[in-house]
This record gives sequence, structure tokens and C-alpha cells, in this order.
Amino acid sequence: MLLDLIPESAQKAGLGALMKGAGKVTRWLPIPQPTLLVGPDASIRLGQSIAGFGHQKLLIVTDKVLVQLGLHRGLTGELAKAGVAFALFDEITPDAPIPLIERGIQCFQENDCDAIVAIGGGSSIDASKAIALAISNPGKRLRQLAGYFKGLHGPVPIYAVPTTAGTGSEVTVAAVVADPERQSKLVIVDTRMVPRMAALDPVLMAGLPPAVTAATGVDALTHAVEAFIGRWASPQTDSLALAAAGMIFKNLPTAYSTGTDLQAREQMALASTFAGMAFTRANVGYVHAIAHQFGGRYHTPHGLANAIVLPHVLRFSAPAIEDRLALLTEKTGKDVAGLSRTQRAQAFLDAVDALLHTLNIPRHLQALRKEDIPSLARAALKEAHTGYPVPRYMTQSQCEALIRSLLPLEAEKPAAAKAKPTKAGAAPKAARKATTKKGAATAAPKRAAAKKAS
Repeated sequence: MLLDLIPESAQKAGLGALMKGAGKVTRWLPIPQPTLLVGPDASIRLGQSIAGFGHQKLLIVTDKVLVQLGLHRGLTGELAKAGVAFALFDEITPDAPIPLIERGIQCFQENDCDAIVAIGGGSSIDASKAIALAISNPGKRLRQLAGYFKGLHGPVPIYAVPTTAGTGSEVTVAAVVADPERQSKLVIVDTRMVPRMAALDPVLMAGLPPAVTAATGVDALTHAVEAFIGRWASPQTDSLALAAAGMIFKNLPTAYSTGTDLQAREQMALASTFAGMAFTRANVGYVHAIAHQFGGRYHTPHGLANAIVLPHVLRFSAPAIEDRLALLTEKTGKDVAGLSRTQRAQAFLDAVDALLHTLNIPRHLQALRKEDIPSLARAALKEAHTGYPVPRYMTQSQCEALIRSLLPLEAEKPAAAKAKPTKAGAAPKAARKATTKKGAATAAPKRAAAKKAS
């Protein structure tokens, strides 16, 4: 890439100035905020509120697992009591792809709906935003809506009930949709896509598996951290990001180990929302740029991809953001008295590593392939350098090196180490068998953990 040929100082002068100018615009951009209902049974109260808004028919956008668990019944029960009609579209999958969104659009039209209620994780809410905007702009296909403010008309009304504490999509201006044909993701941005109301109901999150709780929780932490260290940060976004980071470090381990703790769940839901508000204005950075490529190429869950990438990007960015990392350290619960700024910054990096270890986040991406690294890096840098206010710029070679460090351990071994021994240097048969058994015993739980986390 061209950046490999440009000194870092020149990169900062060019791209940095451009992003700084764009940041001034976003700081004053009017972004609506939804009315938030918080606490146990908030989803039921949302149903009661929506029932009085005069909608003719609602489309409930969710997934089959959530429907099987009956997590939608509190809200839909209130709609039924009030005589408000609704249709159910329960086909949402993680990283909902374009063909699925198109089926949702068709379902909305066939049922003559006039508003959408999203119930589920970030995929359900993002899919709802995309459906809502596409419905109001029938002359444009989804790819044509990708980018900033590509829709002439605002979306139909959207209401949201997040069932994970991570994406913050209930308060953001963006929708991320998978494009399987191009093995990438497209991002639709429009301030009018922010839901009108949202319910943060910890009861609906109590049954989340620990691995999902961990990945989505670190997703929220990533939003807070990238909003805080980026060039578009402001006093408003800083206060939200710092509050979110403190709440996550305090409550995520509890939500992970004791999923039924409603107080921890509620605090995580609020932290996710605060982080969402922060990055809506301050934006994100390289963690998201790289994670989006993993999601598009390997279908890696977004929260997990962010969690794997986060510590590596922080270490790369650290020389340019020591002061910001030092401030974040105060939100981890660590005693920083007497530490220098550099030591405080390192303490935050250590706190992130310790949190990821507690949550059993894998250190490597099992799906990653060596031959994909150059194209993944190019796509990540293109995304970051054209839209994200990163604090320190990467070159192609630096990005490749970072991604290469995420290769599965087996892929990192030199070819000679993988080669079978010759007859002259062969180990005794019994020793070879013992080594094989030991390797299998070690690898099995790693594969199981990786599968569980994904």
C-alpha cells in the first residue's frame, strides 16, 4: 500500500488532519437518542408503550432460538392485549446477510406493516435498521444504501429490545450487514436509523451462555476504549466511554460467572448503551476494521473477533496514547498511586489481558489462514483509513504482522518442525504414540473452548 512508502509523520499530517476535520462535524451532528426503559420487565413496559402509538401492524424481527425460549412473549403479549396486530420474522442469524435482509423486507411488505420491533442481539437490531431504511427507499438496493446518508427518506419507526450487552446498536446510527458474495461487510450509516425507544431488560439476558456474555461484553469494552483513544473523542464521549469501561471491568466477570445476577446484567446493559453512545460520535478504530474482515471472510462472531484483536491494537497504539491509557487504568479498579504515566498505561494493557484470561477469550483465531493475511490487511486498512479516526496509523506490513500474530499455534510452526522425522532420526514408536496422545489431549479442550466461544 501507499502508506508503506510514506513516513509516519506524513501519515499523521495528512490522514490525521482529514479525520480531525471530520471529527468536528460529527461532534455537532444532531443524533437522536431513544427513550430508554431500564430494569427487569422493561420489555413488557415497552410493549405497553408501543401499543398506544397507533401502529396498524408491527413486524417483530428476531431469531428462532429466542422465539423457542419465549423471550419475545412479554412484549408481544402486551401488544395482543391491546389488540395491536403483529407479524413474526424469526430468520435472523449472526451477521445477517443481504439475502436474509431482503426476505425481511418482503415479509414487511406482504404483511402491510408500518413499524418494526427488533428483539435480539446486534444482528437483529442491525437487520431491522436495514429493513426499515430499505422499505422507505424502494428505489435503492441494500448495497446502494451502504455508506453515509444514502437514503433519501428516513426509515419506518424502529423499536429495540437488545438481549445481549455488547453492540449498543439500540443507540447507534449504523447497521452492519454481511455481503456473502463479496466476503465482506457493508455499513449503512444514517442518524435517522436510531430506534425511537429501547428496553434494557436484564431478565432477557440472564440465560446467555458464558461465552456469549464474554464476547459481547468485550465488544462493549472495545467500543468504549476505541471511542476514548480515537481522534474524535470529546468531553461528552469521554464521560460516556469512561463510565462504560468502569462498569464493564466491575460487572462483566460477575455476569460471566453468575449469569442470573440481574444487577450485573443490568449494569452491563447500561454500559453497552453508554459505549454505544460514545462511539456513535467518536467512532471506532483498527480493532473494528480488522474484526470486520474476520467476520466477512470467516463468519467469526463480531464480539469474539473484537476480543481477540483488542490487546494487539492497543499495544500497537500505546506509544501515541499513553495519557489516554493511563486515564483508563483508573477505571479498572487497580491502585495506580505512585505509578508514572507509562506504568499506568502498561497497567491498563495488563488489566485487559487479565480480563480476557478470566473470560477464557482465545488468543488466536482458529479460522485464520496465512494466505489470506495480505488481503485481510488491505481491506482493514482501507476501512480504517477512509472512516476511522485512529490515533496511530499502520502500514500494510505492520497490519500484516499484527494479523499474523493471531494465527493458530499450529500454523506458526516452521515447516521443518511439522515434517515427519526420517528413519534415522525417528523417535521410538512408544514415544511417538505417547507424544501423539499428549498433543491430542492438549488440543481437544482448546478446540472445545474455541467452538464454545464462537
